Amino acid sequence: MKIICIGRNYVNHAKEMNSPIPEVPMFFMKPDTAILPKKNPFFYPNFTKELHYECELVVRINKVGKNISAKFADQYYDEIGLGIDFTARDLQRKCKEKGHPWEIAKGFDHSAPMGNRFLPVKNLDLNQLEFKLKKNGEIVQHGNSKDMIFSINKLIEYVSQFMTLKIGDLLFTGTPEGVGEVQIGDHLEGFIGDEQLLSLNVK
Repeated sequence: MKIICIGRNYVNHAKEMNSPIPEVPMFFMKPDTAILPKKNPFFYPNFTKELHYECELVVRINKVGKNISAKFADQYYDEIGLGIDFTARDLQRKCKEKGHPWEIAKGFDHSAPMGNRFLPVKNLDLNQLEFKLKKNGEIVQHGNSKDMIFSINKLIEYVSQFMTLKIGDLLFTGTPEGVGEVQIGDHLEGFIGDEQLLSLNVK
């Protein structure tokens, strides 16, 4: 199982990061050790002093595919969930300044906690799917799939040019604006529509 993460897939997030709007999908990888075991708290890593949350819709691949056309991409997934792409922003900034890869800031253990379940896409409108993240009871991120620069199917088309997608692979589809810091003691809750899928304590 591999975790494929899309960067800068919402215009306003790219702007808040002072980054250019991508002309093609930008993606990076996390290892499977980035998944946080269910019901476990998230422990703030000791190698960063600036840890940011990034809440994202996550697609789980259910069929092996390569060079998938966007018009057939919906045959390769039937569930969608919610995840957080935790980012050690201070480490990422240093890597960018030196022109180095920044997996160290994105791919560390438990940096991709997931919601407790996935929702069947047959019951959802993927062209207008709302999601949000609360921190300590206050909404800090509010996104909608209609604002994606590249749709889920376009992302699958692009990524599958370069690597075979396999059953169980996870596609993090990008985060909307509103990313920010977490601290020890914070409580994060993620929702698709009004349905809570994610609840996480930072320790």
